Amino acid sequence: MGERDTFRRLTVTVRRLPATVALALVLLGVGVASAGLWSPFASSPLHDAVAYGLPALVDGRWWTPVTGTFFVSLPWLYAPILVGLAGMGYLEFRRGWRVALAYFAGGQLGAVLFASGVLWLAALLPWPWAQEQAAAVDVGPSAGVIACLAGAVSTLPSPWRLRAWTVLVAAVSVTFLYWGSLNDLEHVIAVVLVLAVDRSLRPQRVSVREQRLIAFVLVCGLGAIDVLTYVSPTTGPFGSSAPISGSWADVALNTVIVLAVATGVRRGRRWAWVLVVGYGILNALLLVVVVALVLIVGVVDVEGTVDVDLTITLASSTTWVVALVYLVLVRAAFRARPRAALGDTPAPSVDDVKAELRATGGGTLSWMTTWDGMSYARFGRGIVAFQRRSGVALALGDPLGPPDTRAATVQAFVAHAENAGLAPCFFSAGEATRAAVPAGWRSIVVADDTIVDLPGLQFSGKAWGAVRTSLNRAEREGMTFRLSRLADESWGVRQQLRAISESWVGDKGLPEMGFTLGTLHEAGDPEVRVALAVSPTGDVDGFLSWLPVYGDGRVRGWTLDLMRRRDGGFGPVMEYLIGSSAQRFSTEGAEIMSLSGAPLAHEYPPDAGAIAALQERMAALLEPVYGFASLHRFKQKFHPRYETLYLLYRDEADLARIGAALTRAFLPHASLRQFAAAGRDLVRPER
Repeated sequence: MGERDTFRRLTVTVRRLPATVALALVLLGVGVASAGLWSPFASSPLHDAVAYGLPALVDGRWWTPVTGTFFVSLPWLYAPILVGLAGMGYLEFRRGWRVALAYFAGGQLGAVLFASGVLWLAALLPWPWAQEQAAAVDVGPSAGVIACLAGAVSTLPSPWRLRAWTVLVAAVSVTFLYWGSLNDLEHVIAVVLVLAVDRSLRPQRVSVREQRLIAFVLVCGLGAIDVLTYVSPTTGPFGSSAPISGSWADVALNTVIVLAVATGVRRGRRWAWVLVVGYGILNALLLVVVVALVLIVGVVDVEGTVDVDLTITLASSTTWVVALVYLVLVRAAFRARPRAALGDTPAPSVDDVKAELRATGGGTLSWMTTWDGMSYARFGRGIVAFQRRSGVALALGDPLGPPDTRAATVQAFVAHAENAGLAPCFFSAGEATRAAVPAGWRSIVVADDTIVDLPGLQFSGKAWGAVRTSLNRAEREGMTFRLSRLADESWGVRQQLRAISESWVGDKGLPEMGFTLGTLHEAGDPEVRVALAVSPTGDVDGFLSWLPVYGDGRVRGWTLDLMRRRDGGFGPVMEYLIGSSAQRFSTEGAEIMSLSGAPLAHEYPPDAGAIAALQERMAALLEPVYGFASLHRFKQKFHPRYETLYLLYRDEADLARIGAALTRAFLPHASLRQFAAAGRDLVRPER
């Protein structure tokens, strides 16, 4: 069965990517026939007849740009070439085999012919590198592969397209400047040809965040160059040089400094920008001085007088000047103040947030924004409640304020957070906020809000049998339902509630979760109601807490927060408490009762893709610890309707930071030992 599945997958791949598969097979076949797969083809007598380059064209071997494409000079080069064909495969998958072949053929032939023309002109100058490369010949399809890779990059969605272009352009430019062989020149030309054709690189209209990311790549690339020149000789257009002398301790120290500064640049810190720009200015001045001395005195006299390698100096200074120009152009992106207040000042207080909720209403999670640990950003009448965690501005739920201001509030919050060097995201947001985020933002379903409509609610019929049974049994066993405020209960009752909660927390191995999951502290709010199930002996067998949901200037509903039960108490206590609460709320005229959302318990359609598979796997792992899926199934007894809640974020590059931020938001007081203990619970086979 396994061999049959493998064969079927290969057949499907060949049918979908005929051009890529055919080229790979031709390259391997030619490698076997010419023995190039196991020995250097440059030593083969066939090499001069098929290799391309300016000498071949001058001698009339016009066929060589075609024939040289299918040979590879060294055996180890087959590996990167075949891996690089993944770019051609992706391009073929997206745009068809004709387009993929056009990019490969056009990029390969164009790069070979243009490189020959460039070197023919450059060799007329007293330029040793140009004269050396003008006499060189080469084989291989690398220029065509690079062209296909560039074509694949042009099909990526924003912002990944700009990021990939930045990396690709930086890679081919650096290899050309420092190593500068004939094929390095061809790679640069192949990329330039693709850019000239599809014009998909448009860096002039990018966000502040993307400007910082490009600067981060530039600084990291310049740091990598310093490391490479320690271990590898250079043979670029500026001349040849031996590896730089120095200890590995110097390399390690330089790497640490570069990473620290690059991280500051990525976060938009002014100090990092000043350091990089200052170093770039020094390199620009050095370049001017060196070029002037070379023109006046000559290369040999300069190197003889000053102990400096002009090859490395000229190449490094040139790349730093390019980086300097870019950093000056985007200087406005580096004014981040991470602790600065977001939005209008002064920032709203908790009392302001509560007043806004009472005036204009909110969603089923909005009261959670009044809990400890939240910060607030006001934009006109709109308010966003958020936490700063791990470099993320983690907004909870939908913005507060008049509905017609919420789209503008979302946009303003995103802009202010990014200017402060934070990654903005919205957790447990609804459809309205999803529609308001900037174009291109991603979304992941994190939960389904389970809402019970209360007007006319009757627990009749077969579907409500479980709830009706719990109510009838509670009446027979003398259970008492009480809906009150925590502060109105006696000291003894409050102690029982505390004991039940502490017992529940102790069983989990992790502290009580926060952010969207409250504790007894939040249940003590005077506007939060507590539902109690009291046994005939006066023991509290279970309790719930209900958060107010405001709308139209009044409480229009209630949201379930805490659910706790005493071990050994009344069996169906939760069904009894929720059912009794629903009856009381309906009698009082409430419109809705939200049972909240169970995280990671969304029911995805069969074609939902990789994100759904990942969340289902996480839900399976976390089920032994928190029982999200079990909770979701329990809530289905009340036949709710569902409203989807999303995690909204700019792109996948932020997910690692957002994951860390959510972990700390939900478990702000958890220790490493507690995380480790919970991890052991996740992987125990018996669980």
